[in-house]
Amino acid sequence: MNSEFIILFSHILPLILGFFSILLMINGIMDKQKVITAFGIILFLAAAFSPFVVLPILGV
Repeated sequence: MNSEFIILFSHILPLILGFFSILLMINGIMDKQKVITAFGIILFLAAAFSPFVVLPILGV
């Protein structure tokens, strides 16, 4: 497998998803919008666990 895909799925995408999830959680808490806060939490969990799901599928 190309090392570009490994770096993309192990470092770059979780960082981007985690950053936007933090922004969504802050925005949802400050505006008291539970849906945005919940979406931020779900996105954060997806960012945290996506390398453990995607990388074994790629065979790393």
